[in-house]
Amino acid sequence: MLEVENLSDQEKAVYYALKDVIDPELQVDIVDLGLIYGIEVIDKTCKITMTLTIMGCPLSEWLNNTITKAAKSVANINDCQIKVVWYPQWNPSMMSRIARMTLGIHG
Repeated sequence: MLEVENLSDQEKAVYYALKDVIDPELQVDIVDLGLIYGIEVIDKTCKITMTLTIMGCPLSEWLNNTITKAAKSVANINDCQIKVVWYPQWNPSMMSRIARMTLGIHG
């Protein structure tokens, strides 16, 4: 799980910008869904490591474009590189408490 306290100020700004990226099927932001595994800013390039809830997700291109737009909305970010990984495999326990409550998942 991504630990916000370990991020630089600029990386935190990207993190909070990504909270505006709402999964259109689940209506929860991708950060609270637990899809973002890493954010790194080097010079003016943001590198995001993430996963998807399922392989072959039909929203992957839309997510790519929307995440890139959100990252580039942060001051001094000119480029965004997204790396999709499948390990660790996403599961509902990676969601924030808010996401689980929104989706009616208890526990």
